Amino acid sequence: MNPKKLYKSWMESSYFNQETKKELASIAKNESAIAERFGKELEFGTGGLRGIMGAGTNRMNIYIVRKATQGLANYIKKQHGTNKKVAIAYDTRNMSLEFAIESGTCLAANGIKSYIFSEPHPTPMLSFALRQLECIAGIVITASHNPPEYNGYKVYWEDGAQITAPRDKEIIAEINAITDFTQVKTMSKEDAEKNGYYESISHHIDDRYFESLKELTIHPQIINQQAKKLRIVYTPLHGTGNLPVKRILREMGFSEVFIVPEQQFPDGNFPTVSVPNPEDPSAFDLALKLAKKTDADLVLATDPDADRLGVYAKDRKTGVYKSFTGNMLGTLILHYILSQRKALGALPDNGAVVTTIVSGKMAKNIAKDYHVKLIETLTGFKYIGEQIKFFEHKGDYEFLFGYEESYGYLNGTHARDKDAVAAVLALCEVAAWCQSQNMTLCDQMESLFKDYGYYKETLFTVPLTGQTEQTTTALTLDNLRTNIPQQIAGIRVRQFRDYQNGKTHDFITGEENPTTLPRSRVLYFELEDDAWCCIRPSGTEPKIKLYVGSKGKDEREAEKKLTMVKDAFLELLSLC
Repeated sequence: MNPKKLYKSWMESSYFNQETKKELASIAKNESAIAERFGKELEFGTGGLRGIMGAGTNRMNIYIVRKATQGLANYIKKQHGTNKKVAIAYDTRNMSLEFAIESGTCLAANGIKSYIFSEPHPTPMLSFALRQLECIAGIVITASHNPPEYNGYKVYWEDGAQITAPRDKEIIAEINAITDFTQVKTMSKEDAEKNGYYESISHHIDDRYFESLKELTIHPQIINQQAKKLRIVYTPLHGTGNLPVKRILREMGFSEVFIVPEQQFPDGNFPTVSVPNPEDPSAFDLALKLAKKTDADLVLATDPDADRLGVYAKDRKTGVYKSFTGNMLGTLILHYILSQRKALGALPDNGAVVTTIVSGKMAKNIAKDYHVKLIETLTGFKYIGEQIKFFEHKGDYEFLFGYEESYGYLNGTHARDKDAVAAVLALCEVAAWCQSQNMTLCDQMESLFKDYGYYKETLFTVPLTGQTEQTTTALTLDNLRTNIPQQIAGIRVRQFRDYQNGKTHDFITGEENPTTLPRSRVLYFELEDDAWCCIRPSGTEPKIKLYVGSKGKDEREAEKKLTMVKDAFLELLSLC
């Protein structure tokens, strides 16, 4: 159906409410707006739904959420799951509560009970709760760190991780099979509660979650000795992290905690930041101002659904607050876990660390140093969570730590997704240990660089717009795979990995072998001299992501090499 006819059908159908029709009436004479809203349907991809909120098939709204939930319900029934349960969480974004309720009432109308948090909760607490409640699936309403006009919908399975292949495609097929919104079932929240199909999640689940985090600490006695000496500034960026982060720090004895007042309380408009993203330095403006005022040692920020953590730490030698990338934080926590567990004789012989192909490479050397298996997955924390399931089924490895470059970390199996609340506690424990050794986090990071080499990484994106998005992505990847460069920035390409075609070509031996990871639209170039670059389309936004990494004998050399490879890679893409 063309956009104009689809627009007209929404305006005339009694299924869509008056608020929706009023919004659509405002664009009645705007053909480009109609085409943009109705030219396609917001796609439920392997990462779920994510889009701008509003009326139309290409928007996040209650009808799109209901349809996704109906597809999930149909799938659950086919898995003999009619008597199973689903847990639901939501963040502080505009419409998150409404979308969560719509999800629960749709499930109820399908005879599937839902447990829903009565207030905004971090994504990792959903991963924890659904396993505690023995649910077959979970739903999180969040758009993570996107701008305020966005919202999203993610699906988890009974292992507590986001859905992966083949289940993700099977659920997508069920959603796509719904061709008429009137096929979607719903009922009132009141009737769902009365019939026993809609229930609030007890606060006892929260209590169990926090107890599980405390059990992850390695040196509780050091925390007890140092906690009151560590000064911490924290901002939840108007998101769900405020209460959980304050609670775990308070209960562990960190009393010198200062919350950024302007960003303390939930606000889906995120009025104090351009985007609520701890990867963005500007998101720390208010926190750093408070840190200087309070002479804080650490500055912490979590995103709206509190699964990502960004950090600044004060260098006591210079008085400067230094930012830590996701890779730096990951290696700091990783080295602490491995070194301290080894010192206590608690490092298992079959321990495993899981990271992604685009994350920093220092972890390889650290894992090798401690005789621990390191496994790389495709980009996306769901693949790290999936590895925990594999370990449990096979009994071959014990999960020790997982992280990705985009500020996501997991140091336990209580959740199967990145957990910023747990990461806050882990990092504060590392800082407390450093303090007991008369060091700062900056000192410890510098020590790791000296021991393992100076690693540098960067990520940059190429935005895509309109109808050219898919075509541009396909042409770029096709040109690179058919015209594989022999060198980049004068550095020889050692190995080329085409994850979409499932092939690895070794330029040193001339051998070609299959890749060991699932098929994905990713191209990876391993260069000599410990450099690398990778290109892939974003899974949630219309853009191509480009990753580059390097290593040098000092920071200056690593930075120089990184810039050279980045510039050469960009030039290479301009020729595609």
